[in-house]
Amino acid sequence: MNTRTIPHPPRVRRRRRVVVTLIAIAAAAILAFAVQQSLSAAFADAAHTIPSPAPTPVPTGGSAGSVVAPTEADGVILDDDKPTVFEVDRVAVGNLDSALLAALQRAASDAEADGVTIRVNSGWRSPALQEWMLQDAIVQYGSEEEARRWVATPETSEHVTGDAVDLGPWSALDWLAQRGSRYGLCQIYANESWHYELRPDAVDDGCPEMLADPTADPRTKR
Repeated sequence: MNTRTIPHPPRVRRRRRVVVTLIAIAAAAILAFAVQQSLSAAFADAAHTIPSPAPTPVPTGGSAGSVVAPTEADGVILDDDKPTVFEVDRVAVGNLDSALLAALQRAASDAEADGVTIRVNSGWRSPALQEWMLQDAIVQYGSEEEARRWVATPETSEHVTGDAVDLGPWSALDWLAQRGSRYGLCQIYANESWHYELRPDAVDDGCPEMLADPTADPRTKR
């Protein structure tokens, strides 16, 4: 006996098409929602990401312009040997202002409890190191005007007086961005997420508004 396939009535075929269409729409909606959630999470993470500390030029011999390269005694910190704020035998740390150093150590102790280690990329600097860095920046950026947005002169630098410190890594900067004011530690320049100074009033009042860069700081014009 011959068996013939009996086609579904038109109504059944229409129902199947409707069901398939609904499934496709639902799948597209789920995919769109997943993408939206992923993008939202990515933007949220980006909003809390702190830029990586700019590398501090490390004199390794020779000179920047006509300035002879300083040594560790001038506050040089090698890239592969970043100290913590407790290594006061390193002049870059030990020569920091005592009140700033105490605040840094309190913050670092609490950060360690959260699994975060605060390290010093650059701390106290001798006038010779500061001048070397300025000359290096002039070579790098092509003009003294642009270099001064990143490196102050020896006469105006808060690093030379021991009142400023450049910190890292990212995790430490993120931690400090959220909690630094509790210790009076504040980011001073918007273009330098790594540069911190002591502002005791920040404990109660929060950190002051950041300056765009060092050229906007009245102290660099004295």
